[in-house]
Amino acid sequence: MQINEKFWKYMQRLVDESEIVIDRPKGSRHPKFPETIYIIDYGYLKNTSSADSMDIDVYVGSAGNREVVAVAVTVDFVKRDSEIKILVGCTDEEVEKIQIQLGSYETAVGLVIKK
Repeated sequence: MQINEKFWKYMQRLVDESEIVIDRPKGSRHPKFPETIYIIDYGYLKNTSSADSMDIDVYVGSAGNREVVAVAVTVDFVKRDSEIKILVGCTDEEVEKIQIQLGSYETAVGLVIKK
């Protein structure tokens, strides 16, 4: 199995074996940065661990499935960290919207890597 294929298989398994909790539904505002509005449902995989010592973040799109379609790698100069966010069940249009939003911040940036 190629490393690329293995990466996506493991990401999918992580999502399949985890409960997705949506704590910031589409249209809600970021609790610390109210000018930021979530354009896609946003939450986390319960009982996982990310670089920020929190659960792994997920965007959950409107496709109605749990398919991992991409990951976003972010760098944040305010928090002085980097982490990944998994894009689950997102349409191509939603992936593009996420990329545009992650590229629009002053002190942080994200790069979406499609499957």
